[in-house]
Amino acid sequence: MYVGAAIAVWLFEEISPWAVAWLRVVGAALVLLAWRRPGREAWQGRRLLLAGLFGTATALMNIAFYEAIARLPMGTAVAVEFMGPVVVAALGTRTRRDVGALGLAVLGVLLIADVRLAGSPLGVLFALLAAACWAAYIVLGKRVATGGNGFDDMAVGFTVAAVLLSPLAVGTGPVWGSPRLLVLAVGVGVLSTLVPYLLDQIVLRRVGQARFALLLALLPVTATVTGLVVLAQVPAPLEAVGILCVVAAVALRTRDDRPAGPPPEPG
Repeated sequence: MYVGAAIAVWLFEEISPWAVAWLRVVGAALVLLAWRRPGREAWQGRRLLLAGLFGTATALMNIAFYEAIARLPMGTAVAVEFMGPVVVAALGTRTRRDVGALGLAVLGVLLIADVRLAGSPLGVLFALLAAACWAAYIVLGKRVATGGNGFDDMAVGFTVAAVLLSPLAVGTGPVWGSPRLLVLAVGVGVLSTLVPYLLDQIVLRRVGQARFALLLALLPVTATVTGLVVLAQVPAPLEAVGILCVVAAVALRTRDDRPAGPPPEPG
C-alpha cells in the first residue's frame, strides 16, 4: 500500500493529489471489473447501495490521505489517520488485555506522529478526514466481506465511486499524454488499492472488525519504513520507540473469539 503511496508522491509533481486518488480508484475498478465481471444482481437494490457506500468511503479516504501526505511526512499522516481504526477498536474492546493493547497502539501512533503536526494544519485536517473515512471503510468493509460476494461488490463499489467523483478527472489531463505517468497511475491503483483491499476482504471474513482495526496499527509502522526507504524521510528516535509500542500492542491483543470463516473463493 505505501510503496504505491510513495509513487503517488512522485506523481504529485505532475498532477494534483485528488486527481491521483481518482485515477487510483478508476484503475482498481477497471481491473476488478475485467476480473470479476459482477452479475446483474450485484448492481441492484440494497447490495448496490452498500457497495456504493463502501466504494465512496474508500475513495474519499484515499483523496483525503493523498492531500495529507502532500503536506505531511507519510508516517505522520498515517499516524493521525489511524485515529479512525482506534475508535473502531475501542468500541470493540472486551478485556483488560484488549484495553492495554489499545493503549499501547495509541501511544505508539502518537510517538510516530512526533512533533510534526504543527507543520501543516491543513495537512492534519485532511488526515483527520481520512481517519473518519477509514473508520467507515472498516465498518462497511466488514459487511461487504461477510456478505459472501466481497470481491464482486468491491468492483461495483469502486465503479460507483469513480462515476460519482468523475469531476475530479479534470485534473488528470497530463496523464493521458504521457505513457510514463499512465503506467505510474495504474501502478498506484494496483499497489495501493487492488492488492491490499483484496487482502482486507479476506482478513475481514476471518476476524472481527475490532481486531482488524487494531491490526491496522501496523500500517503507521510500514508507512514510516517506506517513507525512510523510498522518500528518505528519516524517523526521529521517538518514532522508533512508537514503532516498538505498536508491534507490542498487536502481539498483546487477544485472539478474536469469533469463529474463523473460510477465505473467499478467488475465482
